[in-house]
Amino acid sequence: MRKIWEFFDMMGELVYVSDIDSYDLIYMNKKALQTYGFHSLEEIKHLKCYEVIQNCSSPCSMCNNRELRQGYFKEGWYYNPILERQVMFKNTVVEEDGKKYRVEFAFDAGNQEQRDSMTNMEAIINSGLRIALQQETPSQTLEVLLEYMGKALGGERTYIFERNEAGCDDNTYEWTASGVVSEKDNLQNVPAEVCANWYRNFQIGRHIVIKRLEDIRESDPLQYENLKRQNIRSLIVVPLYDDERVIGFYGIDNPPKKSLDYASNMLQIMAHFIISSLKRRNLVEKLKEMSYCDQLTQIGNRHAMNKYVDELQNEQSLGIVYCDVTGLKQVNDRLGHTAGDKLITDACECLKKSFGEYGLFRIGGDELLAICADIEENVFLQSIVQMKKDLQEKSIHMAVGSIWEKDSFAGVDRLIGEAEKRMYKEKAAYYKEHGDDRRHRL
Repeated sequence: MRKIWEFFDMMGELVYVSDIDSYDLIYMNKKALQTYGFHSLEEIKHLKCYEVIQNCSSPCSMCNNRELRQGYFKEGWYYNPILERQVMFKNTVVEEDGKKYRVEFAFDAGNQEQRDSMTNMEAIINSGLRIALQQETPSQTLEVLLEYMGKALGGERTYIFERNEAGCDDNTYEWTASGVVSEKDNLQNVPAEVCANWYRNFQIGRHIVIKRLEDIRESDPLQYENLKRQNIRSLIVVPLYDDERVIGFYGIDNPPKKSLDYASNMLQIMAHFIISSLKRRNLVEKLKEMSYCDQLTQIGNRHAMNKYVDELQNEQSLGIVYCDVTGLKQVNDRLGHTAGDKLITDACECLKKSFGEYGLFRIGGDELLAICADIEENVFLQSIVQMKKDLQEKSIHMAVGSIWEKDSFAGVDRLIGEAEKRMYKEKAAYYKEHGDDRRHRL
């Protein structure tokens, strides 16, 4: 559970989390542990929230567990006999691994300024989530959340960075206030050493608050130069976790100094919804990839080919290469499907080597297709020659039918059909010469 609750560790308010069904106390942030006389989370294991928070032997009379909904906050007031003062609470429900948890924030009700501040925070969060969740895609949700938080907190720029496979950071989402220059294109593949100090803090559950950029000139010179170039004077950055692994961060640039603490708390609370949206986006992208990608060769499938053809421009020159891996059935029958799969992937590698920058598709068990838009005829023909040479070196034979036209006004489907006919003509000649005519269509 650490991945979510870590966001609350450094908050100045009291925060606790309990199992919504059993009332078991799951988490208290540092401020709450200290206030209630505990030294570690181990001490609260097997304790009920009502036992610790209200010193009751049964669930509190004002418990509103059944009224809570994810993404919305309930608020109220109660007298806390342990703290001996009125407390304002805000609570919501968070679902994780199929279980629901109550998350409560408690504030000293005697401080009117703080009371007004938190009432405003609740309104901002609820309104922002309500608008964001109306969007059609997770990416649109993220963009709306960044815009809403940027405007609500008075910042100049809000953004999400995600760590890429090379260990560098990519600025994947960004909102900028009117008149503020976008930095997104300049912040791709940011070297790991630039944000290394931030990630060290993220690993121990800390977020970053820079109140004055000059404060890090000596301690973090690489980051100082990076931020100074962007005209950043102050910022708040909050880590994003997948389980216990830091996958990136999000934040706000140049918020008003008087609201730094307020903005920090809001960003930490909203981090869970940012992560949730990123996970949904990744799931959608994976499902889309699976529906358009041939899983064996990692090139497009027939669905991808249809989409690719629909998007072609008629005025482009077009070359079609239609290939059939000969002998696949024999290999499958004699050596097994693992060997047959290797034959297909090896043949596909030769196709990729010559036509990798164009549209490549596996449209049948043994049929591969290259659609080459805006290609010169001599380049097209030379690439076919090179592919056949690479196939020969690997002792692989593919029947190849090809056609090139200066423009595709005649129709892509007609060109593909003509290339297919030429492929079958070459395939028939191959089997006539070598015997054992095993032609088949899948």
